[in-house]
Amino acid sequence: MGIKIAAFRGLYEAHGEEVVSRVLAHHTEHGGISRVVKIRDCHRMFLGVDLSDAQVHELAGRYAALVEDAVAECDAVPGAMELLQANNGARRFFVVSGTPEDELRRITDRRGITGHFDAVYGSPRGKEEIVEDVLGRLGAGPSEALFVGDTMTDYRAAEATGLDFVGRVEPTRGSPFPDQVRTVADMWGLAAIIDPR
Repeated sequence: MGIKIAAFRGLYEAHGEEVVSRVLAHHTEHGGISRVVKIRDCHRMFLGVDLSDAQVHELAGRYAALVEDAVAECDAVPGAMELLQANNGARRFFVVSGTPEDELRRITDRRGITGHFDAVYGSPRGKEEIVEDVLGRLGAGPSEALFVGDTMTDYRAAEATGLDFVGRVEPTRGSPFPDQVRTVADMWGLAAIIDPR
């Protein structure tokens, strides 16, 4: 999340701090939504500019250049690699993200984690559509799945599809989730929820 915030700051800093503050608030509130949608919305709402598809594509490309390498090379969330390695196929894991699917797959390949997931899905499809598709293909009900996410978009997708939800909240940030939502600071906490011993 911090990397994406820095990228949106870089994308809008030429428009002044007031615009940057509004863009970052919008980005945080709508985390997990496609950057294409956010860029189009931010330009329209905060700059009064309706972007053409070509302009959105160019700005989304600049954003991607700021983000992809940083996400591929940053430290993993504590406990994440251990959780993936310990799973060893016992549970079916899927990535469901607002990041463009081709970029997301490059990132998981570069991190060497693609093989730990049954599939890696990103935009342009929405999270609810992806979750419903996966459950349908597996013949699984919502009670058989858990959605782990770090944005309100993730939480809303879980609610819309009937999945239980666990929020990942970085220790340096406040929780965006309603008070009743279970949260973890790292994947050690998630491991304790999904495999209590």
